[in-house]
Amino acid sequence: MPRPPILPLIDWETVFRSGKSFPDWIGSAEFPDKAAQITAGLQALSLEPRVQGFMQHLDRPVRVLAIAEDWCGDVVRHVPALRALEMAGPDLEVRFITREQWPGVFARFLTNGGEAIPKFIFLNASWVECGHWGPMPDSCRELIARGKAAGDGAGARQRVAARYAADPLLREVIAELLHGIDIAATGQV
Repeated sequence: MPRPPILPLIDWETVFRSGKSFPDWIGSAEFPDKAAQITAGLQALSLEPRVQGFMQHLDRPVRVLAIAEDWCGDVVRHVPALRALEMAGPDLEVRFITREQWPGVFARFLTNGGEAIPKFIFLNASWVECGHWGPMPDSCRELIARGKAAGDGAGARQRVAARYAADPLLREVIAELLHGIDIAATGQV
Protein backbone atom coordinates (compact mmCIF):
# COMPACT_ATOMS: atom_id res chain seq x y z
CA MET A 1 0.00 0.00 0.00
CA PRO A 2 1.45 3.40 -0.92
CA ARG A 3 2.32 5.78 1.87
CA PRO A 4 0.32 9.00 2.06
CA PRO A 5 2.25 12.16 1.22
CA ILE A 6 4.06 13.74 4.12
CA LEU A 7 3.38 17.41 4.59
CA PRO A 8 6.47 19.58 4.94
CA LEU A 9 7.29 20.84 8.39
CA ILE A 10 6.29 24.39 9.17
CA ASP A 11 8.76 26.76 10.75
CA TRP A 12 6.18 28.18 13.14
CA GLU A 13 8.53 30.79 14.55
CA THR A 14 9.18 32.26 11.10
CA VAL A 15 5.48 32.25 10.21
CA PHE A 16 4.55 33.80 13.55
CA ARG A 17 7.22 36.49 13.40
CA SER A 18 6.02 37.47 9.90
CA GLY A 19 2.58 38.30 11.31
CA LYS A 20 1.28 41.60 12.60
CA SER A 21 0.42 42.51 16.16
CA PHE A 22 -3.22 43.42 16.77
CA PRO A 23 -2.57 47.19 16.68
CA ASP A 24 -0.67 46.87 13.39
CA TRP A 25 -3.26 44.48 11.93
CA ILE A 26 -6.28 46.61 12.86
CA GLY A 27 -4.42 49.76 11.80
CA SER A 28 -3.89 48.35 8.32
CA ALA A 29 -7.43 47.03 7.91
CA GLU A 30 -8.71 46.83 4.38
CA PHE A 31 -12.22 47.81 5.50
CA PRO A 32 -12.23 50.63 8.08
CA ASP A 33 -15.90 50.03 8.95
CA LYS A 34 -15.12 46.41 9.85
CA ALA A 35 -12.09 47.51 11.86
CA ALA A 36 -14.38 49.87 13.76
CA GLN A 37 -16.76 46.97 14.45
CA ILE A 38 -13.88 44.85 15.76
CA THR A 39 -12.72 47.69 18.00
CA ALA A 40 -16.27 48.29 19.26
CA GLY A 41 -16.66 44.57 19.95
CA LEU A 42 -13.46 44.60 21.96
CA GLN A 43 -14.53 47.65 23.96
CA ALA A 44 -17.90 46.05 24.74
CA LEU A 45 -16.29 42.83 25.94
CA SER A 46 -15.35 42.29 29.57
CA LEU A 47 -13.72 39.11 30.78
CA GLU A 48 -14.98 37.38 33.89
CA PRO A 49 -12.61 37.58 36.90
CA ARG A 50 -11.86 33.83 36.71
CA VAL A 51 -10.82 34.23 33.07
CA GLN A 52 -8.62 37.20 33.90
CA GLY A 53 -7.03 35.24 36.74
CA PHE A 54 -6.37 32.28 34.49
CA MET A 55 -4.73 34.49 31.87
CA GLN A 56 -2.56 36.27 34.42
CA HIS A 57 -1.16 32.99 35.72
CA LEU A 58 -0.32 30.88 32.68
CA ASP A 59 2.29 28.20 33.39
CA ARG A 60 4.31 29.06 30.27
CA PRO A 61 4.21 31.50 27.35
CA VAL A 62 1.70 30.76 24.59
CA ARG A 63 1.57 32.15 21.10
CA VAL A 64 -1.50 32.22 18.89
CA LEU A 65 -1.19 32.64 15.14
CA ALA A 66 -4.43 34.11 13.79
CA ILE A 67 -5.31 33.67 10.15
CA ALA A 68 -7.78 36.50 9.82
CA GLU A 69 -8.97 39.17 7.41
CA ASP A 70 -11.15 42.06 8.48
CA TRP A 71 -13.83 41.63 5.78
CA CYS A 72 -15.09 38.39 7.36
CA GLY A 73 -18.08 38.45 9.73
CA ASP A 74 -16.71 35.65 11.91
CA VAL A 75 -13.40 37.50 12.19
CA VAL A 76 -15.26 40.65 13.25
CA ARG A 77 -17.11 38.65 15.90
CA HIS A 78 -14.35 36.41 17.28
CA VAL A 79 -11.11 38.42 17.09
CA PRO A 80 -12.21 40.67 19.99
CA ALA A 81 -12.32 37.59 22.26
CA LEU A 82 -8.77 36.61 21.31
CA ARG A 83 -7.52 40.18 21.71
CA ALA A 84 -9.20 40.53 25.14
CA LEU A 85 -7.45 37.34 26.27
CA GLU A 86 -4.12 38.65 24.97
CA MET A 87 -4.58 41.92 26.83
CA ALA A 88 -5.39 40.01 30.04
CA GLY A 89 -2.45 37.61 29.80
CA PRO A 90 1.13 38.84 29.85
CA ASP A 91 2.28 35.42 28.61
CA LEU A 92 -0.04 35.33 25.57
CA GLU A 93 1.24 36.77 22.30
CA VAL A 94 -0.89 36.91 19.14
CA ARG A 95 0.12 37.60 15.54
CA PHE A 96 -2.10 37.96 12.48
CA ILE A 97 -1.47 36.67 8.96
CA THR A 98 -3.64 36.42 5.86
CA ARG A 99 -4.53 33.36 3.82
CA GLU A 100 -2.51 34.68 0.88
CA GLN A 101 0.53 35.46 2.99
CA TRP A 102 1.07 31.78 3.90
CA PRO A 103 -1.15 29.62 1.62
CA GLY A 104 0.67 26.42 2.62
CA VAL A 105 -0.12 27.08 6.27
CA PHE A 106 -3.74 27.98 5.60
CA ALA A 107 -4.29 24.87 3.44
CA ARG A 108 -3.73 22.72 6.54
CA PHE A 109 -6.62 24.36 8.38
CA LEU A 110 -9.50 24.15 5.94
CA THR A 111 -12.98 23.58 7.38
CA ASN A 112 -14.63 20.58 5.74
CA GLY A 113 -12.49 21.27 2.68
CA GLY A 114 -13.47 24.95 2.54
CA GLU A 115 -11.67 28.20 3.21
CA ALA A 116 -13.15 29.58 6.41
CA ILE A 117 -11.61 32.13 8.76
CA PRO A 118 -10.64 32.98 11.40
CA LYS A 119 -8.29 30.17 12.33
CA PHE A 120 -6.37 30.47 15.57
CA ILE A 121 -3.35 28.15 15.88
CA PHE A 122 -2.01 27.54 19.39
CA LEU A 123 1.77 27.26 19.75
CA ASN A 124 3.68 26.49 22.92
CA ALA A 125 6.88 28.18 24.10
CA SER A 126 8.94 25.76 21.96
CA TRP A 127 6.96 26.58 18.78
CA VAL A 128 5.09 23.27 18.82
CA GLU A 129 1.59 23.35 17.35
CA CYS A 130 -0.80 22.29 20.13
CA GLY A 131 -4.18 22.76 18.46
CA HIS A 132 -6.32 25.16 16.50
CA TRP A 133 -9.72 26.83 16.66
CA GLY A 134 -12.15 28.27 14.18
CA PRO A 135 -13.88 29.59 12.30
CA MET A 136 -16.62 29.48 14.94
CA PRO A 137 -17.46 27.60 18.15
CA ASP A 138 -17.79 23.81 17.94
CA SER A 139 -21.56 23.89 18.40
CA CYS A 140 -21.95 26.31 15.50
CA ARG A 141 -19.65 24.31 13.23
CA GLU A 142 -21.83 21.29 13.96
CA LEU A 143 -24.98 23.25 13.07
CA ILE A 144 -23.44 24.26 9.75
CA ALA A 145 -22.31 20.68 9.01
CA ARG A 146 -25.76 19.30 9.84
CA GLY A 147 -27.40 22.00 7.76
CA LYS A 148 -25.23 21.17 4.78
CA ALA A 149 -25.93 17.45 5.23
CA ALA A 150 -29.67 18.12 5.34
CA GLY A 151 -29.55 20.48 2.37
CA ASP A 152 -30.52 23.46 4.54
CA GLY A 153 -27.44 25.65 4.74
CA ALA A 154 -29.54 28.82 5.01
CA GLY A 155 -31.47 27.44 7.98
CA ALA A 156 -28.24 26.41 9.67
CA ARG A 157 -26.79 29.91 9.22
CA GLN A 158 -29.96 31.34 10.81
CA ARG A 159 -29.53 29.02 13.80
CA VAL A 160 -25.88 30.07 14.11
CA ALA A 161 -26.92 33.72 14.02
CA ALA A 162 -29.42 33.01 16.82
CA ARG A 163 -26.68 31.35 18.91
CA TYR A 164 -24.43 34.36 18.34
CA ALA A 165 -27.22 36.72 19.42
CA ALA A 166 -27.77 34.65 22.58
CA ASP A 167 -24.07 34.94 23.56
CA PRO A 168 -23.10 38.62 23.19
CA LEU A 169 -20.25 38.24 25.72
CA LEU A 170 -18.69 35.45 23.63
CA ARG A 171 -18.58 33.06 26.59
CA GLU A 172 -18.60 29.97 24.39
CA VAL A 173 -15.77 31.30 22.22
CA ILE A 174 -13.73 32.38 25.23
CA ALA A 175 -14.16 28.97 26.89
CA GLU A 176 -12.92 27.19 23.76
CA LEU A 177 -9.99 29.58 23.32
CA LEU A 178 -9.03 29.13 26.98
CA HIS A 179 -8.97 25.38 26.42
CA GLY A 180 -6.51 25.77 23.54
CA ILE A 181 -4.38 28.21 25.52
CA ASP A 182 -4.37 25.85 28.52
CA ILE A 183 -3.14 22.96 26.38
CA ALA A 184 -0.34 25.08 24.84
CA ALA A 185 0.71 26.32 28.30
CA THR A 186 0.90 22.85 29.81
CA GLY A 187 4.23 22.03 31.41
CA GLN A 188 3.44 18.38 32.08
CA VAL A 189 0.87 15.72 31.28
